Amino acid sequence: MIKRRNVPFSFSAEDFDESADSFGGFDPFGRIQARRAATAAAAASEDEAAGAGDDAAAEEAKAPLDLDLTNHFLIAMPSMLDPIFGGTVVYLCEHNHNGALGVVINKPTDMTMDVLLDRINLKLEIKPDTPDAMPEVYRRPVMFGGPVQVERGFVLHSVPHSAPDSFSSTLQVTDGIALTTSKDVLEAVALGNGPAQVLVSLGCSGWSAGQLEDELGRNGWLTVKADPAIIFELPVEERFTAALALLGIDPVMLSGDAGRA
Repeated sequence: MIKRRNVPFSFSAEDFDESADSFGGFDPFGRIQARRAATAAAAASEDEAAGAGDDAAAEEAKAPLDLDLTNHFLIAMPSMLDPIFGGTVVYLCEHNHNGALGVVINKPTDMTMDVLLDRINLKLEIKPDTPDAMPEVYRRPVMFGGPVQVERGFVLHSVPHSAPDSFSSTLQVTDGIALTTSKDVLEAVALGNGPAQVLVSLGCSGWSAGQLEDELGRNGWLTVKADPAIIFELPVEERFTAALALLGIDPVMLSGDAGRA
């Protein structure tokens, strides 16, 4: 059994920090914070700057990971007897020496995008006459992305080649997929000119250094390179089976003793 932090999931409108530019105000990406800190510290003493440079050089000098699972799916095995991660597919956005960060893509909340946008005071540019006329993007369910920072928003989305740096707090995962935590991406969605493909989650999934590798060693997850179509195009209830199909596996073939792919 893989033991996780069993944090109950809850959400209320007040959980969004509307006073901040950042959608939820949370920046999980060390690189973004580091760049901003480096700019702000330009006037610091020479010794402090040198120390920061040494730390950065040491970080760069680290050997590559033996197993970098960025842009991979983690598929929960039957041994994952966990109320949070059992039966889930996690899309990993970053995996490095500091740990791993991802988003569950197949655990919907009871909230749809139009409700979320309304709760954070974003008015839809397109106002349908009837619920059936609501554009599909606004009817999509908001996901429970994981037990870390469940009051924060995380937006997986496609990246237009014409404007790869459209939003203020974004981690570029691949040439075609990014993870954004700033509210401006949802403002674009509300205006009808946001990314073509969007998955919004409340919370994310995080592992400290070595933790994910330990869970893999105990047969907690199967891994496979991600297919964007599964994230953005398939109905939620089909994503687990489709992710397994990338490995040629039918769910009935799984057992708690199976090894890692």
